[in-house]
Amino acid sequence: MLDSLGSSQITLPAPPVALLSGAALFLDFDGTLAPIAERPDDVRVDAALLDTLHALRARLNGRLAIVSGRSVATLRDLGFGDFLMAGTHGLEFARPGEDVDAPQRLTAIDTVEAAFNDFVADKPGLLVERKTISVGLHFRGDPTFADESDALGVALAKQYGLAIQRGKMLIELRPGGADKGSAVARLMRESPMEGGVPIFIGDDVTDEEGFAVAVELGGAGILVGPYRTTRAAYNLEQVAAVRHYLVEGVATLG
Repeated sequence: MLDSLGSSQITLPAPPVALLSGAALFLDFDGTLAPIAERPDDVRVDAALLDTLHALRARLNGRLAIVSGRSVATLRDLGFGDFLMAGTHGLEFARPGEDVDAPQRLTAIDTVEAAFNDFVADKPGLLVERKTISVGLHFRGDPTFADESDALGVALAKQYGLAIQRGKMLIELRPGGADKGSAVARLMRESPMEGGVPIFIGDDVTDEEGFAVAVELGGAGILVGPYRTTRAAYNLEQVAAVRHYLVEGVATLG
């Protein structure tokens, strides 16, 4: 029924700041805390954002985690080393100052990476993103290759027994067995997230599993960006609105 109405006719309410009271807050990164860039390496994290996250984490008694498709190594390089993190869609976990809990990189991922590199060699708008235990094929620079990129990803995933993760202008191949929902479920069983009400903020279809588990555990999801069919109950229009909401949270919970 929702789809038949058309997304332009459907809206979700903005999340009340009171939602953050007692929250165990899970935050996606790209498209949520920072705008999506043409190239993943172009994204930067500013000091003001980190200051806000540190302050909000203190108000939440430590119950704040970054849950991203990015690898933990990349998230640390971006400045999130002081935060609890789940990377690569729930395949990696890390606490501040501790080693990363993650599976070994599969030989099949290296093989797929080589195939992706061959595919983009004569396509300047496409980009291969090497991650710690996965590999992504970005076609944001030339969306005309979306179907070909998807078909290649599907074929390689089937050939090598890998999971395929579709994102915004992205096809990623990785080991299976985890997603952002399983990451939320695991972290909610552990300190410091245990005992809080899970609130997940994210923009992509890859965040839907996180929304779903948050709802199942008595919390809520907050969708960033235009409406689509979603498990989220609330909406923030863009990254700037997310940051404003988090700043409001710091002031209100303080």
